[in-house]
Amino acid sequence: MTFRQLAYRNVLRNRRSYAAFLLASVVSVMVFFIYSMFIFHPLFEGAQLQFFALRGMLIAEVVLYIFTLFFLFYSMSAFLQARSKEFGILIQLGMTKKQLNKLIFFETVILGAVSTVTGIVFGYAFTKLFFMIGREIMQLEQLPLYVSWKPFALTIAAFASLFLIISFISVSFIRAKKVLELMKGFWREQEETTVSKFLSLLGFVLLGYSYTQAALVTDENVYQMAFIIPPIATLGTYLFFTHSIHSLLSFSKRSRKLYWHKTRLVAIAETSAKLRDSAQMFFIVTIVSTVAFLAVGTLASISSYTGDFRQSNPLGLIYISFEGNEAEDAHIEGLINELEERKLAYDLVTFEVKRQTSSQTGNIVDILAEDEFNRLARSLSFEAVNLGAGQAMFVPYSIESREQLEGVEVETELIESGVELEIDAVHPSIMFPIHTLNYNSIVVSMEDFETMDEPVNGLTLEQSTYTYYAFDVRNWEETSGIGSELSSVIEAAAESGNYSGLNFFFENPGDDYRWFQSSFALLLLIGLMVAVVFLLAAGSFIYFKLYTGLEQDRKQFRLLVHLGMTEKELKKVVNRQLVPQFFLPWALALLHSVFAFVSLQIVWDEFAQLSILDELVIVLAGFTALQIFYFFLIRWRYIAHLQAS
Repeated sequence: MTFRQLAYRNVLRNRRSYAAFLLASVVSVMVFFIYSMFIFHPLFEGAQLQFFALRGMLIAEVVLYIFTLFFLFYSMSAFLQARSKEFGILIQLGMTKKQLNKLIFFETVILGAVSTVTGIVFGYAFTKLFFMIGREIMQLEQLPLYVSWKPFALTIAAFASLFLIISFISVSFIRAKKVLELMKGFWREQEETTVSKFLSLLGFVLLGYSYTQAALVTDENVYQMAFIIPPIATLGTYLFFTHSIHSLLSFSKRSRKLYWHKTRLVAIAETSAKLRDSAQMFFIVTIVSTVAFLAVGTLASISSYTGDFRQSNPLGLIYISFEGNEAEDAHIEGLINELEERKLAYDLVTFEVKRQTSSQTGNIVDILAEDEFNRLARSLSFEAVNLGAGQAMFVPYSIESREQLEGVEVETELIESGVELEIDAVHPSIMFPIHTLNYNSIVVSMEDFETMDEPVNGLTLEQSTYTYYAFDVRNWEETSGIGSELSSVIEAAAESGNYSGLNFFFENPGDDYRWFQSSFALLLLIGLMVAVVFLLAAGSFIYFKLYTGLEQDRKQFRLLVHLGMTEKELKKVVNRQLVPQFFLPWALALLHSVFAFVSLQIVWDEFAQLSILDELVIVLAGFTALQIFYFFLIRWRYIAHLQAS
């Protein structure tokens, strides 16, 4: 039998043990390949709309590659440690260390080849489904499946190099061990490590401090705390698993009523030993799970912002004409023709906006007439206003500005026209997007509006007024691309910073909405797929650790069965051992994420008035359901291994 045949039979013989390792590896390869298919799609060459999403995919691939390297190294080392007795026997029979390393190298190459090929096959099979989802998210007319050597070459090169790296470094622990140590096996009884009371208390203090600061964060210090809290919480998490949890278990052992109770004694003793031996692993699982929660939760909250976009941008198209705009009629006619070509129903409300100086603040104020304001309000199904002479109402540009203006009463005089106004109310609806009107905007009665016939000091009458064209488009999401030539002129002026000669303004919220919706929804899908790999790997870490001690666990449970423990009691002991190992890191990660989302809500309150509670519940509930399913799967396999002869 050759080394290659021996390596192949070893992999085949241990196929059940390698199942979780292969599953996580195949999923990693599959996700990496799908991302590559998207990145190299010929439809996106030179496309600016998808640039942000494609850049996100590229970053996700790098993160996925680095994490997979770490994950495969850890898992492969765990399997090799579990087989240390087997390696000791081979060396005792005459195999040299060089030959042993060669054997392990061949096994790793076989596993890598199987994982890569299987992942690419499944990846290509699911690429069409991913493209269909991406097409709907990005609102593309088509996103066809294509064949190119680039995604295949990138995936094969990336994971071939990854498995080669693993094959060379994963055998390092074998070289440092003597034959006698290998023959004893990896699992050996260890003396109970000394737990520092100070470090145990410090772990609780650091976590409590982190949670308190996250809950009490304010607009003023939220960004400073974003750099302070994570390191403190990370150190607190490490001390919790290395010291704090063991202090709690030691305290529970002192209670005879709690500890000396049927099978609870065995369960707590074994759980204590496993938690002590795997403290670093549980710390890693907690941090990885937290990162996965936060990544998906943050992207989900960003995607929810697109739902708030319509409330802040009620108009379908906006065109503003300033002094000297000779192309005004041609531009409006062109926009109307484009809307009619697409058969989009719309209402066009045109009104004049006058500018005056407020004696109260000395600032320029944009002034709208009551009748024209009400025509637009009725078109948008908003509340109309009823003002008398000398009365005015604030026009808010955002939800936050509306809240700030509620209850504010101002008495002012328009300096140029001498009109005295009392402003004691704010309109309840956002009718105009930000930047399309002055921050200081009011609506006045028709009587007062008509008397304002004087220009702002230093300006002509034409410069003190402008015409506002408000298009209320029912299916406003379908306006993407309308007025693209006008948008290009505005974008060119914004990029150059030169607005001289620009005598109009145009905005198509449908274009902005499409960009927000497609880019962030696609990023959410990207983050979700990476998070699934992270969480699958996090669960696999626990499985691999269970597998390394499987031989010793078999002996212990076989002895307990001989002493009279029933199968029902055996499963109860297994549950009490596995639940803390699976759900203690998970629960701490959930707790980390909840307080992190509390701080994230403060950030969102600064930019947009929306709640991310729904996203928080959906993300955490979804991942919890996934973890419960994974727990029962691993529990089933673990019990099957224990009961195997």
